[in-house]
Amino acid sequence: MANSHYLCQFVNRNLRLDGAMGDPAWQTAEWTAPFVDILGPQASEPRFKTRAKMLWSPEFLYVGAWLEEPNVWATITEQQSVIFQDNDFEVFIDPDGDGEKYFEFEINALNTKWDLFLPVRYSKGGSPDGKWRSNALSAVSVHGTLNNPNDQDEGWSVEIAFPWSSFVEGGSRIPPETGDAWRLNFSRVEWQTEVVSGTTRKLPNTPEDNWVWSPQGVIDMHQPEQWGFVHFQR
Repeated sequence: MANSHYLCQFVNRNLRLDGAMGDPAWQTAEWTAPFVDILGPQASEPRFKTRAKMLWSPEFLYVGAWLEEPNVWATITEQQSVIFQDNDFEVFIDPDGDGEKYFEFEINALNTKWDLFLPVRYSKGGSPDGKWRSNALSAVSVHGTLNNPNDQDEGWSVEIAFPWSSFVEGGSRIPPETGDAWRLNFSRVEWQTEVVSGTTRKLPNTPEDNWVWSPQGVIDMHQPEQWGFVHFQR
């Protein structure tokens, strides 16, 4: 299964974050291809469209994403919680591409975040370092109404600015230089829901969907060799 590739353009200033990618610099960034099922394009096509953009500056790695969603819903408000129990957007970053010392970031439509650092991947007996903090700046924009199942929403969008200092443990030079490539992937967790007494809740005994930028081939994001390549370019 082929890995995805993305050419990340440089911007020589900090972006204004509004959650909706309203800063003019985003106009220079290409969208990724629409996300596919984590197993690959041979699996069922995702019910809703997801795609992302990236930029980089002297201070930050920027990620923006658009998540189509007819009923934008989120419940978790405590930072550093297990965000994928809600619908969420996730970023996985392995700066030196060795499959170890990689970073995970999750965010929901309430702008609640979870930071994880994996010195050793799970399949090799590793466990996450929950003390790592990305210190990422983020903003979310809901295109509709949050937690109101009585109308139809367009979706939600998110912007994330990762300081380069977040990745000092990743084994690669920071900030990167033109021509460098990092391993990276995006994931969207989407639960099937129902409305009960005017409140959205997950369907009982129903697994989540996992939609990704670079397909994994298995239902496991922690296979870094399947992640895409982000090429830094000025």
